[in-house]
Amino acid sequence: MSLAVRRAVPRPGRGLARSARTGEPGAMGLVRPMGKVVRILLPAACSLALLAQGSEWIQGHYLKRECMVPMRDGTELFTAIYSPRFSGPCPILVKRTPYGVAPYGRESFPEDLGPSPGFAEKKFIFVYQDVRGRGMSRGEFVDMTPQRPKHSGPFDTDESTDAYDTVQWLLDHVRGHNGKVGLWGASYPGFYAAAGLIDAHPAVVACSPQAPTMDWFTGDDFHRNGALWLPHFFDFIAWFGLPRPKPTTNARPAGFNYGTDDGYAFYLALGPLANVNARYFHGKISFWNEVMAHGTRDAFWKARDLRPHLRDIRPAVLLVGGWFDAENLFGSLEAFKALASQSPATPLTLVMGPWYHGAWSYDSGRRLGKVDFGSSTSDFYRKTVELPFFMHHLKGAPDPELPRALLFQTGANRWERFDAWPPRSVRTARMYFQPGWGLSQLPPRESGGADEFVSDPADPVPFWEGTDLEMPVEYMTADQRFASARRDVLTYRSEPLKVDLTVAGPIRVHLDVSTTGTDADWVVKVIDEHPDAGDPLPGYQQLVRGEVMRGKFRNSLEFPEPFTPGQPTVVAWSLNDVFHTFRKGHRLTVQVQSSWFPMMDRNPQVFTDIYRARAEDFKPAKHRLNHSAGLPSSLELPVLEPGE
Repeated sequence: MSLAVRRAVPRPGRGLARSARTGEPGAMGLVRPMGKVVRILLPAACSLALLAQGSEWIQGHYLKRECMVPMRDGTELFTAIYSPRFSGPCPILVKRTPYGVAPYGRESFPEDLGPSPGFAEKKFIFVYQDVRGRGMSRGEFVDMTPQRPKHSGPFDTDESTDAYDTVQWLLDHVRGHNGKVGLWGASYPGFYAAAGLIDAHPAVVACSPQAPTMDWFTGDDFHRNGALWLPHFFDFIAWFGLPRPKPTTNARPAGFNYGTDDGYAFYLALGPLANVNARYFHGKISFWNEVMAHGTRDAFWKARDLRPHLRDIRPAVLLVGGWFDAENLFGSLEAFKALASQSPATPLTLVMGPWYHGAWSYDSGRRLGKVDFGSSTSDFYRKTVELPFFMHHLKGAPDPELPRALLFQTGANRWERFDAWPPRSVRTARMYFQPGWGLSQLPPRESGGADEFVSDPADPVPFWEGTDLEMPVEYMTADQRFASARRDVLTYRSEPLKVDLTVAGPIRVHLDVSTTGTDADWVVKVIDEHPDAGDPLPGYQQLVRGEVMRGKFRNSLEFPEPFTPGQPTVVAWSLNDVFHTFRKGHRLTVQVQSSWFPMMDRNPQVFTDIYRARAEDFKPAKHRLNHSAGLPSSLELPVLEPGE
């Protein structure tokens, strides 16, 4: 599969950056600079393009059917079925998607079949289905369809019942199957795969939700702890959210024409979020309207959280995610946590690689931006994990004997196996912010004091060194030296490490802060700072993990609270998990800031419903980070000792 690439426009005084995007993403669409689609086949993608069988090979080895499959309430879903021409009984592999099942037409065939190259030649019956209200299917589309607690009658439908009904129909109407079914999907299709696990059809014996969407308000795709991931949501919903008056084979309408390549300037000129409808959407994008009407984690968002329903799951599950997935890292980790705690008997494996969104399927996984991982990590996963998993459960091939967690250790650049995640042997090490921009395990002095900065919504901190209209995948490992130079970014550095430091699990942030406003965002970035000499990336400040807490949600995502101006207040939360080794001679560096633009929407720094804020609500505020003995700020690191 080719990668869609946006060439980013450098901000004044900053270097040129580039963003790579995939052709069938989860919540992100094709990159469209100035309303056009630019496709550049990158070297990593070239190797995979050669691995794909090609449409002529697929047509020569598979027969295609297109069917309307009825659900229990009578709604018919468009389904494309590819069956091997010459084979004995084969298992069925099902992908349900809101992105269309192109190419449509019985004589049109895709370049490849299955989750990744290598599946087509192993002879599965591949099934692709448009979910309700998308593509050529009938019915009404509902974003992140709420899961019903029980199903009392034929009209109590959700994605789990649609998956069940689809499997039953396939067993009854498709010849040549062996009675075993697998489910898979990545990103939004990963949500549908995960939903298919709930009260699964008895024939479903294996499922691989990959970067599955779990909770769109807390940490997946469009929000991070209540802060809106603005360009990501805007660009996606501008095409995905368009009304579909009737079934169509054009499942991918043209994207939004920004008229510029400078995302920073575009979103700054946009002003308050209310201007999106006033200038561009004009009330026609229903899900944008729904999001703007639900600015807290209320019943609307709770109903779209799949995690509570992942109980008593019978099929074997292969959960897949990327440490540098800017979209659904949260979903992969949270689905694993939910299954491990709520369904302990489920055969379950978590695989996490050094990947951006979807890279495990169509990239080599050798590098991201300037960071090299030392090997083709995606090739390893596809050949030794994904295909053997399905071959074992669906075809009776040898058991690949996967562990509970198979994780790539960044920094050390190696795969590790664990019987639990986080590892049972981790210990907590606390790193305190120090006066003089230090970071150490020593508690601060009583007179440790504080550092201050002014956060101005009219001049927010860029989220990376270039400009981009969307979310370049490279930002997750990008050099942060550009941010260190700003007065509204506080940077704290440890001494050069005397031994390797491996962090394995979620990092807990504890900030003691105050502000002259009544709301503030708190962004914490954990950085691996390379030494200035003797390193392939001298002085490079590699982002390892960065997250935000919208201050008004510090105690509850459902019930926001204002800050009292000038009053010291604790803001504490956990960053998404990491598995990273800070090598000897490197520094552990942390940056604290209150904007991350335009990736994160601006906070007016006044306690209000930001989705309804007016231009005059956005005001500068002075923020204070305390680091004294009585008011300490720190990070809690889950440290894995060598050899454990």
